[in-house]
Amino acid sequence: MPGFAVPVDVRLVGPWQVRVVAPPTKPGEPASTATLDIPGPTIVTVVDEKHDSLPTFRPGSPGWQRGARLRALIAEECTTPDLLDPQSLVLREAPGPSARQFERGKDYGADLRWGTIGRLAGGRIGEHQSVFASYRHGLLRLDSIVQEASGRLVLRQGQPRAAAPQPAPLEAGDRRLVNVWVAGRLERLTPDHLFPILEQEFPEGPKASPAPAETFLPKTLAKLRAGQAVRMLAWGDSVTVGTWLPEAQRWQYQFAARLKSRFPRSQIEVITEAWGGRNTASYLAEPPGSPHNYREKVLGVKPDLVVSEFVNDAGLDPQQVEERYSKLLADFQALGAEWIILTPHYVRPDWMGLSREREIDQDPRPYVAGLRQFAARHGVALADAAARYGRLWRQGIPYSTLMVNSINHPDARGMKIFADSLMALFP
Repeated sequence: MPGFAVPVDVRLVGPWQVRVVAPPTKPGEPASTATLDIPGPTIVTVVDEKHDSLPTFRPGSPGWQRGARLRALIAEECTTPDLLDPQSLVLREAPGPSARQFERGKDYGADLRWGTIGRLAGGRIGEHQSVFASYRHGLLRLDSIVQEASGRLVLRQGQPRAAAPQPAPLEAGDRRLVNVWVAGRLERLTPDHLFPILEQEFPEGPKASPAPAETFLPKTLAKLRAGQAVRMLAWGDSVTVGTWLPEAQRWQYQFAARLKSRFPRSQIEVITEAWGGRNTASYLAEPPGSPHNYREKVLGVKPDLVVSEFVNDAGLDPQQVEERYSKLLADFQALGAEWIILTPHYVRPDWMGLSREREIDQDPRPYVAGLRQFAARHGVALADAAARYGRLWRQGIPYSTLMVNSINHPDARGMKIFADSLMALFP
């Protein structure tokens, strides 16, 4: 996440205008001041997008699964909500404005928040009939206010995307001061859309002595140092599946590669056992012989080290964490396996009870509090990825811009945060 931390005063002076005051780059020089216009939301018009057929509309499914996805809104696996202008959607039986128009609620159903469409029983859209969709939509954009080498303050515009937009690229000599989060069809900016760069990276602090791995993972650490084989089981949900990314970019492989770099003699075997959309209770409920039976697929591989990631356990409260995870700990201890618990990343703000992506250092989920309490109570290694996600806003990053599905699937940058939290345990 490039840039140089420079204290800066930034405030809104209009719906799409900010005033920025940056301190001088050299002693004796005056502060740099500018009032900058921020381009409004990127709005795109789509005309006659052909869908060869429509599935039956499924109103009881999650919004992104209720029907065919409007293509311009597609994120990994689903769509990005709130990009579609709900008043703009028109479905016709052929291209062109004169073609017969279908009626929403009679011929087809639509989730106007998530941008999915499906035919309705008794309507005029046949099972194998093509339809043509026209609509307007916004895109996500992360602009940057930068200070050039000359001291001048300018705006660099980010590339609009339906999901996971990157910060605006820097030019030679630029210092990134503020990111401006233009999140879809905004009517105006608010202070919650301004992300001044307060720190360049997560503050690691001084290395603990002894390191957590020396206290909680002594057998694993000894094997890494001695060049003995370590069988590591990455156990989790879709975030651990991670197949939207090349293998090397998934958190467990980033972690293994970095362990290998830190302990050059190490021999690490990575085994992944992960089940998208499920949680620890799902594994425990699976019967013998099923593809995800806990005793066969988790305990049965006889790992030396288990690293668990279960954002889908986030509905548990601390007492439920204590009960569920105590059973897991007893099972792992019976195997002689050591355990690292990953706290989960941040997911869609509304799923976490958040109304913004700034000033969110403290994870509000009882599950995360429960994991921290459990690990401290039982002497289990905790890799606190949640703490790192909670500070991304300080680095100018709205954390949702790391989600390739606009919900909870991190990109390579988001996966690196898991690996960072894991590596922080080791000397």
